[in-house]
Amino acid sequence: MDTTNKIWQNDKELYAIAKSELFVALVGDILDTLGYQHQFLPPNIKPLNDDFVLIGRAMPVLEADVFEESSKSTNNPMMKKPFGIMFEALDDLKEDEVYICSGSSPRYALWGGLMSTRAMKLKASGAILHGYSRDTNEVLNLNFPTFSYGGYAQDQGPRGKVIDYRIPIEIEGTRINPGDIIYGDRDGVVIVPKEVEEKVFIGAIEKARGEQLVKKALEEGMSTVDAYNKFGIM
Repeated sequence: MDTTNKIWQNDKELYAIAKSELFVALVGDILDTLGYQHQFLPPNIKPLNDDFVLIGRAMPVLEADVFEESSKSTNNPMMKKPFGIMFEALDDLKEDEVYICSGSSPRYALWGGLMSTRAMKLKASGAILHGYSRDTNEVLNLNFPTFSYGGYAQDQGPRGKVIDYRIPIEIEGTRINPGDIIYGDRDGVVIVPKEVEEKVFIGAIEKARGEQLVKKALEEGMSTVDAYNKFGIM
């Protein structure tokens, strides 16, 4: 990240601040004020563990439904390959990136324990699935931040293939471009576009620090009206 602000100098410093001082709602509020009002993923995408917090750069993955694992009669060579290029996409994960997948129907799992193990080895930040994950106990034991519809064991082998990665995708109208910052906690997942990331996080940090003053004033008995008039946030 090429940043001119004085608060953080690189992604790792920003992520540390986000995990220690911020939460997703604050970042979403700032996006709203900047006119980016459709940045939350649908609320049924939840962390497998409420304590999971995820932040990192998007590595979007495009999935498609199929109806057999390997097609013998096909005009597309990829249809002969089980899972498509899922393994190539997984192996391409970089440190602090988020595997985020969409494009399929919710009739099979898009992520599991072995994928989590590989992603952790690559130092990825987590996984977000527009659908189900499986091997839930294993993922929880690994403590790998995974957000999905929940656990569902049906395998994608004969039902889905990854057809591309590091390309723009959408999840119910929210666009995710490669390199966008993804921030998730138990209250939801928000996508921060690269072009406004500095404004968003500076605003969120300032609001977080200002809210501490509001909290103190409320604890000391100030009314919410007076607090809002004085601090301009609530």
